[in-house]
Amino acid sequence: MNGSANLAEEVRALEGLGLDALREVWRVRYGAPPKLRSHDLLRMALAWRMQADARGGLDRGARDALRRTQPLATAQPALSTGIRLAREWKGVRHEVVAIEGGFLHHGKTYKSLSQIARVITGSRWNGPRFFGLRAEKAAQ
Repeated sequence: MNGSANLAEEVRALEGLGLDALREVWRVRYGAPPKLRSHDLLRMALAWRMQADARGGLDRGARDALRRTQPLATAQPALSTGIRLAREWKGVRHEVVAIEGGFLHHGKTYKSLSQIARVITGSRWNGPRFFGLRAEKAAQ
């Protein structure tokens, strides 16, 4: 069996593995696995790394282009200036006002709703979802 077919077989073998097994494969090949909790994401990262090792990964031009790329802008819903959003959290009502260039909450300006949701809850939230601007995914 040639190297390309062997690599394809190794990548295919990752399909049926659970999170713990994928972490073990990573540990054996590369050391401490990343702290991912999604077996799908870990499987894809492991498959990419195996293929990159075998085929050389990204060429210099692609790596340079990625370094030059600006960070993605935070996708915010298009809200007109002055729109008020409200959310009750643990019995406390929180209001946010859309202003030019961001959002106002308790007298402080934030660039994103996610920043405000984190201040309110103490944990990471999708801001538009926290304020009811995005529907929850239907249970499957």
